[in-house]
Amino acid sequence: MKFILSLFVLTFTTICFAQKLEHNQANWFAYVGQYNVSKKWGYHIEAQFRLDDELQRSNQNLFRLGAFYNKNSKMTFALGYGLINTFNASVDDYFNEDRIWEQIQLNSKWNNDKNIFINRFRLEQRFVDKIGLVDGSVRKIETNFQNRFRYLNRNLFHVMDFKSGNEELYLVLQDEVFLNIGDNKVNSSFFDQNRFLFGFGINYKNSIRFEVAYLNHYINPSVGNDLMNHTFSLTLFQNLILYKEK
Repeated sequence: MKFILSLFVLTFTTICFAQKLEHNQANWFAYVGQYNVSKKWGYHIEAQFRLDDELQRSNQNLFRLGAFYNKNSKMTFALGYGLINTFNASVDDYFNEDRIWEQIQLNSKWNNDKNIFINRFRLEQRFVDKIGLVDGSVRKIETNFQNRFRYLNRNLFHVMDFKSGNEELYLVLQDEVFLNIGDNKVNSSFFDQNRFLFGFGINYKNSIRFEVAYLNHYINPSVGNDLMNHTFSLTLFQNLILYKEK
């Protein structure tokens, strides 16, 4: 708990002392799939499309693949690869990022197992392309490496059951802090960004979750103004069992 509070203090202190803060709007759409091939093992598929406020341009697309191992009902290990394409307004084109990631996720339930408390710790090894104009054409100039640590605290609070008994309405409240590790040319700031999310979801038989939320996305770049993106978030989660349970 002290660790969580320290991260929150760091986040809000950084925001309060920012010199200038630029506000924008955005829309994020995501699919997250967990495919269980056995009681212990499974694979992860994820796609995210992050658009501007008018849904006319994609600011970033993210595709993530991985494998996970369920040690027990409370602890899961995972690792994988991510491909990210991000829009660079200065050259009106996209640059690529290849990302390797490893994580540990801790789950617990309370209130008669109706509420879920999740702690996720993720390490990322990022290979980020830098693009620019060379002889009038957009070209890759170099690829920079960065280590990054992410901590996610996610809470699902049961609100009500529907009459059918198969669905429930829940409240989701989460925060994720991004911290850069070591020297790098991607973002020299130790505090990278923070994502605070508040919304509601519908859970169908613990196999499908559909969430609508507001995401407050604060970014602390190496140069230029800090950014605050007020984001509409729409996410579909699937947790599929692909083996016969005994």
